[in-house]
Amino acid sequence: MATAADLDRPADNLETFRDEARAWLGENFPAELRGHDNAMSAVDGPTAETPAQRKWREAMGDKGWGVPTWPTEYGGGGLSRAQARVLQEEMGRIGAWNPIGGMGVMMFGPTLLEYGSEAQKQQHIPGIVRGEVRWCQGYSEPGAGSDLASLQTFAEDKGDHYIVNGQKTWTSGGQWADKCFALVRTDKSQKHAGISFLLLDMTSAGVETRPIRLISGSSPFCETFFTNVKVPKENLVGREGQGWEIGTRLLQHERNSLSGGGGSAGRMNAGERVADIAKRYRETDASGRLADADLRTRIIKHEMDQRAFALTLRRAALEAKGNAGPSAATSVMKNVGARITQDRAELNVEIMGLQGLGWEGEGFTQAELEQTRTWLWGKAVSIYGGSSEIQNNVIAKRILGMLDHQ
Repeated sequence: MATAADLDRPADNLETFRDEARAWLGENFPAELRGHDNAMSAVDGPTAETPAQRKWREAMGDKGWGVPTWPTEYGGGGLSRAQARVLQEEMGRIGAWNPIGGMGVMMFGPTLLEYGSEAQKQQHIPGIVRGEVRWCQGYSEPGAGSDLASLQTFAEDKGDHYIVNGQKTWTSGGQWADKCFALVRTDKSQKHAGISFLLLDMTSAGVETRPIRLISGSSPFCETFFTNVKVPKENLVGREGQGWEIGTRLLQHERNSLSGGGGSAGRMNAGERVADIAKRYRETDASGRLADADLRTRIIKHEMDQRAFALTLRRAALEAKGNAGPSAATSVMKNVGARITQDRAELNVEIMGLQGLGWEGEGFTQAELEQTRTWLWGKAVSIYGGSSEIQNNVIAKRILGMLDHQ
């Protein structure tokens, strides 16, 4: 991983790298993919790769630039954060997008690099780097959502392996995943200290997924059932009873991504400006401004918030030191990102009026139908990855230093 010293890399070295990155992208990014998106990132599941998409994914995977700051010994790019920003700028310049993503990149990979054994890193990180292995998260259970430490999925010690029984819910992408990183109970006598972090193969006998259909019409989540699933002991990350520590660290990486650094919130805030959408659906005055002064003011406030948030995220990245990674401050970013995302969707529906409430049939454009689903789907942004209420608790305790009163 990059060090703090990398932030002070001489400008001429960065410009040399910029030239190298520009040349490599020019040779390897298929022009026909300009403006498209990652085939793995669709809400309704990964779509089939075209030959061009496959070529692009393999090129980025071989180069390690899908995870540019990860160590080269596991296939990563080995770039400094400064170089990674240059790479992102050069990709943006030509309309290129990162074909490597998913929960392996967002959450599991960074956590395994910190807590995993050398054998586990060698086994699992390269598949993430090349975009060949899909991961899902086994955390929440029907009786353990906000109080996650109450989870009951049990891994019984059988000598050289565990036998896992239990149920998880809201397993994002579980029906398409190859592997699962999960919190399981290995000791029923202790609440937090009885939890361990275990890796499961989703093709194992006894694993069953049942998709959950959301109000948006998509089914990105699953109920996942484990019935006498055999898991080798070498799939334990860290030591028994360390799961709560590892799992909490992983959630910081998740919230960092969901706050706008590549997660769903970032994608939903991308695209056409709200002001431009408004000018197509609402009346304008002689000077070309929106005639509705109140709506105009609220759009301006939203775009100011969005811009300030983007600058704050960038500043936070610049101020990060060493390999400390995300902190409890990601809870602040996650809450703000969720609010801005939902504000955008609400504004767009209000601007479109009845055209923003279509579900199917004639009389609606595809963009209008997608907006309806985006608005409904966006209700989950303040829930998944830890609800806004849970984030407020984290902020109060770990940032503001407020303690519970008995």
